[in-house]
Amino acid sequence: MSLTFVPPPIQKINSEIANNAGVEIDVLRLDLMHPWVNGNKWYKLKYNLLEAKEKGYTTLLTFGGAYSNHIFATAAAGNLLGFQTIGVIRGEETLPLNPTLSFATKQGMQLVYVDRETYRQRNSTILHADLRKRFGDVFIIPEGGSNLNGVRGCLEIISATTQAFDIVCVACGTATTLAGIALALERKQRVIGFPVLKNGGFLAQEITQFMNNYVAAGLPISSSSPASWELVCDYHFGGYAKVKDDLIVFSQQFTQTHGVPLDYVYTAKMFYGVMDLLKQRYFTKGDGLRPTVGHRILMIHTGGLQGNIGMSERL
Repeated sequence: MSLTFVPPPIQKINSEIANNAGVEIDVLRLDLMHPWVNGNKWYKLKYNLLEAKEKGYTTLLTFGGAYSNHIFATAAAGNLLGFQTIGVIRGEETLPLNPTLSFATKQGMQLVYVDRETYRQRNSTILHADLRKRFGDVFIIPEGGSNLNGVRGCLEIISATTQAFDIVCVACGTATTLAGIALALERKQRVIGFPVLKNGGFLAQEITQFMNNYVAAGLPISSSSPASWELVCDYHFGGYAKVKDDLIVFSQQFTQTHGVPLDYVYTAKMFYGVMDLLKQRYFTKGDGLRPTVGHRILMIHTGGLQGNIGMSERL
């Protein structure tokens, strides 16, 4: 297995719901890039890994929950690129390990469990200093790759397509991906984020901060006037990693109809939201400035399908 990527295809979705709304929808299949290091996780890791290599680090340390796609991808990428990896895991160890953590250990990742109170300090300099005292000179990647390196990588998601789209839709956890996509698009375009956390409106502040800090840092940017963006917070289905029967049924039916597998934590919620909003003619109502926006929608498949194995055990 190597870290060689397949160019992500764009798959057109032939949907009666979309046709009735007068909208074309496509899916950017980032889930097909690599068996283990795929979706937006690679884009958020890319420049973190490059920085670690350039600075001579040999060990990566990062954070995540027991079913984290980020932990899964970091363990695989680290192993393939010759890094030692350490995963700081929220909560107590549970044996036997779930499929996500079992895979991580097979990739050579050392797992370190911390209580939830300690985990809340995951971005603090005090905890980072304690971790370096314990494990040596490690390169620390924040949970989900949510830093400016992560934003920089996510600018490149849109470069995977040469087609023009009015609206790009993406699921949001940390909103790093949305910030990068908005910085890569033009003002006439729009990005809609679907938070998978309950009360996800707080991510608006995170997005603004990411974008402002990125521009202030003078990092590469493809657009002098980024796209407008918004959050639709009504499709979290109870919160992070929470699911309901109608989401499960939708995900299974969508996969059967269109041949696109969805993960329950992220993409299923966003896809459900897009299809529901299409029924409401949400994308063609306009915003007062652009009364006919939304004729072409691109949905970003951010990967994460490994998580379905663990989720299926819990359902």
